[in-house]
Amino acid sequence: MSFLSWLGSFFAPRAVEVPGQPLSAEAETDWREFEPVQIWVGVGNPGAQYAMHRHNVGFMAVDAIAEVHRFEPPKKSFHGWAQQGRIGTTRILLLKPATFMNDSGRAVRAAMDFFKKEVGDVTVFHDELDLAPFKVKVKFGGGTAGHNGLRSTEAHIGNAFRRVRIGIGHPGHKDKVTAHVLGNYAKAETDRLADMLGAIAAEAEWLAGGDDARFMNEVALRLQD
Repeated sequence: MSFLSWLGSFFAPRAVEVPGQPLSAEAETDWREFEPVQIWVGVGNPGAQYAMHRHNVGFMAVDAIAEVHRFEPPKKSFHGWAQQGRIGTTRILLLKPATFMNDSGRAVRAAMDFFKKEVGDVTVFHDELDLAPFKVKVKFGGGTAGHNGLRSTEAHIGNAFRRVRIGIGHPGHKDKVTAHVLGNYAKAETDRLADMLGAIAAEAEWLAGGDDARFMNEVALRLQD
């Protein structure tokens, strides 16, 4: 599937997990044979009406990674959708919380507790107002800058997790921030969005291997072409 077609699929109706659905015994059984090394979380809001919001670019990044690296189909687990797979030789659990952005941390905590992972094993992909559109940066720890998904995650697991910050730019005035963040990407931005998501997915092996600087450099090089 091309990335443009993949982006277009967001406009189709999508099933929505019931927020706060507990982890069932059946779901636990599904994961007993899988031991992820890392948990990668894309934060966003569930539902077709939110799919192309700038605030949902974390969801988009996780979906792109799953597509390119041929992860198994998603399962309803850990208050969201979870997928297992490998990037290079590293076993990764991809997670999209279905608890809505403001309660993202509850899903992250559930997955961490089940797999007995530490906060340093978690990577969160999220939108970043303080980065120019389509720029990608990585850092460990730091503040939340008013991002409710990060705030919730920090409240549940602490702040020492890795963040993949995906730039959406600032609209220029604080009164315009909500409309900007909760607005759809424009049609004119679709090609750049697809290129960026493709670059993140293609270079994800550097991220899995812990070479964050190489990941950022390779993504930037792809986006210069």
